Amino acid sequence: MTRSTTDEVAAPPLPSSPKERRRLREAKSLSEEQVAAAVGVTRATVRSWETGRTSPRGRKRALYAKLIAPDPRPESKPESKRRRKPKPPPAPLPVTGPEPASVIAAERAPVAPPVSAPVAPPVSAPEPEPAGAPEPEPASASTAPDASSPPVPAAPPPPPEPEPATPRLSPDEAFDALYAHAAPGLVRQTYLLTGRRSLARESVERAFQLAWHRWPEVAVDRDPVGWVRAAAYEYAMSPWHRLRRVHRHPDEPPTEPARRALFEALLDLPPAYRRTLLLYDGVGLDLPETAAETEASTPAAAGRLEVARAAVAERVPELAAAASPAEQSELLHDRLGGLARAEHVPAPLPARTVRTGSENKARLWTRAAIAFAALLIGATALTLHTAPTHYEQPLSPPERVGGVPPRGGPQKLTPQDLKLQKSLKEQLAHGPERLVPRIP
Repeated sequence: MTRSTTDEVAAPPLPSSPKERRRLREAKSLSEEQVAAAVGVTRATVRSWETGRTSPRGRKRALYAKLIAPDPRPESKPESKRRRKPKPPPAPLPVTGPEPASVIAAERAPVAPPVSAPVAPPVSAPEPEPAGAPEPEPASASTAPDASSPPVPAAPPPPPEPEPATPRLSPDEAFDALYAHAAPGLVRQTYLLTGRRSLARESVERAFQLAWHRWPEVAVDRDPVGWVRAAAYEYAMSPWHRLRRVHRHPDEPPTEPARRALFEALLDLPPAYRRTLLLYDGVGLDLPETAAETEASTPAAAGRLEVARAAVAERVPELAAAASPAEQSELLHDRLGGLARAEHVPAPLPARTVRTGSENKARLWTRAAIAFAALLIGATALTLHTAPTHYEQPLSPPERVGGVPPRGGPQKLTPQDLKLQKSLKEQLAHGPERLVPRIP
């Protein structure tokens, strides 16, 4: 017990975000099989850790945290040596250049965190000395301190100036800032994913309600916009929406031929391929982040991306004429952004309404759970009160029995038998006639 506790204390902290765990593992070029063999678990357990379904505990948590812990940064080297080392070559599927300011690209920087770091006071420039000020005279030999004299203590430094207090945002204000920043763009992204305007708005509002319900977790997440985006995409791509009449068929496509072709090509893709293409070429995520959000491996995400690009390029001639994958990705990013901006998408509800709806829904479910528990307790008490205290054997119902021979007994007397019976009763029985009766 002491050893496991010591290992847990000495182990580096484990990131709370499953996507961050997967990013650290892939940054160290470790596969799921290697991590599972080192920790002593199965590959399915490692995958569940990195998707958020479960979390490691005890000694396995400490080993897992040591494996994926980032390497310490090397010491800073001189500028001349750092310039000589070239940067590593780009990945096989390069990410496009700087993202243009479009509606579809949601910024991934955290927006208005609940607690902001204090800002250091500005350093003021030294005041110039007046022109008539006398210059300090150089220290002469007579004024030099004697070696035998005790050292004069230096003057204490001035106390540091108090840092200005930075305002802290309340949870409501931080949520409203995140909602105002990301909600309009997420509605347009979800519309490209589903082709249904009302479903896109409903999905984003439902995702933000879930985010407010789990705000302590979302507020400290490395990418809160990505957290809400993943929740909105999962709700929008649910197959149960096909059973609803209002969401059974997509909305009318755009009237312009080029946008219409791109819109129909997107909807013809399978949901997983459509989501991968939208995240990589539309939002601008890199390949590991796209794979982590779609819960797939990096090679699988790359394969889906290539197939999706090829399918869209068959319907859009401009993409087929691109010279390189980077140019094709940039062109597709611009086309997706233009399609999202051109379509009229309903604006989401105010942030206060979304927060109130989340609180009302949580309150409703709490009351329903309490009512169900009270009903279950009442039914159990009534059953215990009315149940019999001893066992009563049930009576079997009567049944007609067939196939049994009739009951035996004396038959009906004939006239001759009746006459003989009468004769025997009248005459006294004596002698041999008793043995052989005579019938007159």
